[in-house]
Amino acid sequence: MFTYCTSLEDAPALPATTMGDLCYSGMFSGCKKLTDAPALPATTLETYCYAFMFQNCTSLVNAPELPVTTLAEGCYQRMFDGCTSLVNAPALPATTLADNCYRRMFDGCTSLKEAPALPATTLANKCYASMFRNCTSLEDAPALPATTLAEYCYGSMFSNCTSLVNA
Repeated sequence: MFTYCTSLEDAPALPATTMGDLCYSGMFSGCKKLTDAPALPATTLETYCYAFMFQNCTSLVNAPELPVTTLAEGCYQRMFDGCTSLVNAPALPATTLADNCYRRMFDGCTSLKEAPALPATTLANKCYASMFRNCTSLEDAPALPATTLAEYCYGSMFSNCTSLVNA
């Protein structure tokens, strides 16, 4: 809807509480002047609904709360990919994951210093793959309490995190 609106500074309210497949996917991708994300109160997600939503929003400093505890396939995939000004990641309380749900979520967030807690204990295919890839300011990796793993669930999760001190 607003993809590559490079002058957009303020996002509209997004009050939906139930999302459909691909709803909001790529909605603000490339909006380079957007500094604050709108609230995202949805608690029911469908496949790829928030995927790529803020990709390459290079001025985005504040991420919205993401209260959902049961995720859909690819729902947050690459959501903040390339958000080079993002300093704080939102809390990620989900305990029921789906394939690709967090894949590359923060890839290229070069200002991100702290990763959110990841409380899920049962993982899905590629759920955390490349999640923090190229987060060159990330210093501490979150605890990884999962005991049931899936195909490529942690694949390249911290690739090129050159400041990572504690794993």
